[in-house]
Amino acid sequence: MNSHNDMNSDTQTTGYACIQRYVKTLDSSPGVYRMLDSDSRVLYVGKARNLKARVSNYTRPGHSGRIERMIAATASMMFLTTRTETEALLLEQNLIKQLKPKYNVLLRDDKSFPNILVAKDHAFPQIKKHRGAKKEKGAYFGPFASAGAVNRTLNQLQKAFLLRNCSDSMFDGRTRPCLLYQIKRCSGPCVGLISETEYRESVNDAERFLSGRSTKVQEELAEQMMAASKAMEFERAAGLRDRIRALTQVQTSQGINPRGVTEADVISLYMDSGQACVQVFFIRANQNWGNRDFYPRVGPDVSAAEAMEAFLGQFYDNKEPPQQLILSDAIENADLMQQALTEKAGRKVEILVPQRGEKQELVAGALRNARESLARRMSESATQAKLLRGVAKAFELDSPPNRIEVYDNSHIQGTNAVGGMIVAGPEGYMKNAYRKFNIRGDDLTPGDDFGMMKEVLTRRFTRLQKEDPDRDKGLWPDLLLIDGGAGQVSAVHEIMAQHGVEDIPMVGVAKGVDRDHGKEEFHRTGQRPFALKRNDPVLYFIQRLRDEAHRFAIGTHRAKRAKAVGATPLDEIPGVGAARKRALLAHFGSAKAVGRANLADLKAVDGISAGLAQKVYDFFHDKG
Repeated sequence: MNSHNDMNSDTQTTGYACIQRYVKTLDSSPGVYRMLDSDSRVLYVGKARNLKARVSNYTRPGHSGRIERMIAATASMMFLTTRTETEALLLEQNLIKQLKPKYNVLLRDDKSFPNILVAKDHAFPQIKKHRGAKKEKGAYFGPFASAGAVNRTLNQLQKAFLLRNCSDSMFDGRTRPCLLYQIKRCSGPCVGLISETEYRESVNDAERFLSGRSTKVQEELAEQMMAASKAMEFERAAGLRDRIRALTQVQTSQGINPRGVTEADVISLYMDSGQACVQVFFIRANQNWGNRDFYPRVGPDVSAAEAMEAFLGQFYDNKEPPQQLILSDAIENADLMQQALTEKAGRKVEILVPQRGEKQELVAGALRNARESLARRMSESATQAKLLRGVAKAFELDSPPNRIEVYDNSHIQGTNAVGGMIVAGPEGYMKNAYRKFNIRGDDLTPGDDFGMMKEVLTRRFTRLQKEDPDRDKGLWPDLLLIDGGAGQVSAVHEIMAQHGVEDIPMVGVAKGVDRDHGKEEFHRTGQRPFALKRNDPVLYFIQRLRDEAHRFAIGTHRAKRAKAVGATPLDEIPGVGAARKRALLAHFGSAKAVGRANLADLKAVDGISAGLAQKVYDFFHDKG
C-alpha cells in the first residue's frame, strides 16, 4: 500500500481547480482518496477501482447538491494506492469509521451481538449467554439480535433440555439442588440427580436444536413420550410433553422460521426526507434469532445503493458475515463486497437481491419494519425538536440547544459521593456521553453539595479544554442544567468564570416553596427566578431530564456503595488475592479477627506463606 499526500502550495486553491491539480499526478491504480478542507479536516473518504478516472469525475459539473458543497470546500486531497480493489473497499470503510467524515454515510451504532455458548470445559456443560471474543471452549450459536432474544431462547431451552446455567463454582459448592430444579428448569447434575451420559444426551439435543435440526429432536421426544406413556411412566411422559411444548414455544416466539433460508442476514433499507433506517433480521439454523434497527447518518441526496454499501462495509467490519446477505437494494460494487466478505469469513458469502419467493417475502417483512421504525423515530425527533425550541424560548437562548448537560450529586452523609452527568440532544438521551465522577475531594465535609459541584465541573471543563480546545467536535454543552437555586447558580458561575467559559448558558432548577413537581423555579445569573406554567410541555421535559440525571447518579452511587460494602481491609494488602482473602476469612471469620491475629496464627492458615503472613501482620500492626 502506497500513499501520496496533499501538495503544498503557497496560495491555497479550493474546489474544482484544487482537484484538477491532483488528477495530473494520479495513475489508474485502485485505492482510497480523502478530501480535506482548509483546516485539514477530512470531508470525505472514497474508494476507486481506478483513482485517476474516479477523481476526474469531480472536475466535471453535474453533481448533486451534497457533492457540489463537498467539492467547493475541498482544499487538499490524500491518496492511498492498494494492491487490489477489494483492499480499497475494506480500507475505505475502515477509514470512514475512524474519521467520521461529514459527507460519508456513517453507521453510528456498532455494538457487538450476544451468542449462546454451550461450554465444553466441564463434565456437565453449562448453557449461557456470551458476548465478546470467543475464547472459552465450547459451541457458539448466534448472533442473536439482542440480550432479550437470547434470554427468551435460553429460558425455553432450559425448560426443554434442563441444562444448568449456574457458574462452575456454584455448581461445585452445592449440597442440594437449587430452585431451578424445583421448578423443572434444571436436571440437578450438581447433586448427581442425572448421570453424565444422560446429561450429555440432553446437551446434544440442545445443540441439534440450535443447529436447525429441531424437527428431528421433537420427533424423538414424542416417541419417548409415547413409550413412557405405554409403560405407565406417567410422570416421565408429562415431563417429556412439557419439553416438546417448550420447543414449540421457542419456534412460535420467533415468528418467522423460513424453510428455504438456513443462514442469512436479511437487510432492508428505508429512506425518507434525508433519514434512513436499516432493519436486520438474523436467520440462523432456519430460525429467526431476532431483529435490530439501525439509523445510519445519510444526506438528502444519498442513493439507496450508496447507503446500503456503506452499511454493509461498516457493519461487517468487526462481525462475521453469514452464508447469505439478502438485501432490499442492490449495491454498486456487489462483486467487490462479496469477495471482501468471502475473504473475511474464510468461506463463500453470497449477496442476493431477491425479486420473488420466500426470500423476497423476508425482505418485504424487514422493509415494513424499517418503514414503521423510521416513522416512529421521525415523529419522536419532531417532538424533541419542538421541545428544544421551547427550551431556547424559555431560557432566552440564541438557538435550540444541540447538547444539554444535566448534573446531579448523590451521597449518604457524604459517603461514597458520586457526581452524575447526563446528556440530551435532538435525538433524545445520548447515553454513550453520560459520565460519572467519583468525588475525590479530601477536604469536603459530609453533604457539601457546593464542594461536590465545584469538583465535578472543574474536572469536566478541564477535560473539555484538553479534548476539544477549539470547540468544533460537538463535545461542549449549549446549556447546563444544575440541581439547586440561587446559591448553587452563583457558585457554578464562579467556577465557569475561573475556566473562562462564561458564554455557556446555565440554569439552576430548584424546587419551589411547597417542594413538589410543577413548582420548579429556574435561576439564572443576575436575573430574577421564574417558573413555567404547570401544563407547559417544556416544564415536563426539564422534569424528565432532572429525574434521569437523579436516576443515573443514584444508580452509580448504589453500585459504588455496594462495592464498598463488600470491601475489606484485606483488599489493600499486596499479594492477597481473592483465593488468599477467602482462606484468611474462612480461618478467622472476619477481617477484624485477621487484624488481631498474631504472626504464628497467620502462618498456620492454609496457603499463606511465612513471608505473606509477615506482610499481613505488618499491614495491620503499622495501622496502629
